[in-house]
Amino acid sequence: MRLATVVSSGRDFVAAVQSEGLLLDLAHAARLAGLDGSCFASMQALIEAGPDGLEAARGLLAAPPAEALVAEALVTFRAPLPRPVRMRDCLAFEAHLRNAYDQAEKRTGKRYDIPAVWYEQPIYYKCNHLSVIGHGQDTIWPSYSSFMDYELEIAVVIGKSGADIPAERAMEHVFGYTIFNDMSARDAQLKETPGQLGPTKGKDFDTGNILGPYILTADEVDHPVALDMEVRVNGERRGGGNSRDMHHSFARIISYLSMSEPLHAGEVIGSGTVGTGCGLEIGRQLAPGDVMELTVERIGTLRNRIVKPRPG
Repeated sequence: MRLATVVSSGRDFVAAVQSEGLLLDLAHAARLAGLDGSCFASMQALIEAGPDGLEAARGLLAAPPAEALVAEALVTFRAPLPRPVRMRDCLAFEAHLRNAYDQAEKRTGKRYDIPAVWYEQPIYYKCNHLSVIGHGQDTIWPSYSSFMDYELEIAVVIGKSGADIPAERAMEHVFGYTIFNDMSARDAQLKETPGQLGPTKGKDFDTGNILGPYILTADEVDHPVALDMEVRVNGERRGGGNSRDMHHSFARIISYLSMSEPLHAGEVIGSGTVGTGCGLEIGRQLAPGDVMELTVERIGTLRNRIVKPRPG
């Protein structure tokens, strides 16, 4: 099942994909069926409802009332989880790191080796969960940057809280998967990196975290997740790969992150960039007005434009 948060006629609602181009307004469908639709009040509410909420959604999809069906072309997408409880982003693809280091060597003439700790444990940082946008929304070029970049990632949405989660039970805590475009101000990031703390303004700016368009529920995906990933800019393919190439699986990542710290339902955890999934790896930059299209098999395509405000 694919789930989204959308806006139509001034109202936000949780929708499920009924068929190609057609969405089911779950709360409206529940009301028409005489059911308690409180679990469909928001994506967070549906996540917290657990298996019962998903079962109710599947029941409505099996016999959808026509009055609750909405054409996808008539809605505006938001991030499927507009306000994640918390966001973290990992660095799980070796090819991405090697490609980035190769580019750094070309710039500086210095050799860069992947540190041993990267192979030993998941590496991550905490993102700004208050700055999230969705499919079709513009991302704003920060004023201090001249080198903007996209990052093609897959992310898990946590569905069940827990701490000290063993890896063999970790996938029981996953609600679903979505696409994450982790926008990066590369010039700021490269300047900050020697400070060995952060990332700071290289990643931390308004509209810099993009999620969507859908959450694909966990029951639709085998573990370890192996989905094709691709990025296009203005229709031109720039790169991509497959999520099977993560060095640390999501099970390992979830287990590690939950050590002595509970994970909560409604958290989002990014995989890090797939190999060739960003411009830095291939020596390309974004330009104002560019349209980015990040596609992950079975989830969909996350499309956004980057806009640079005029001075003054």
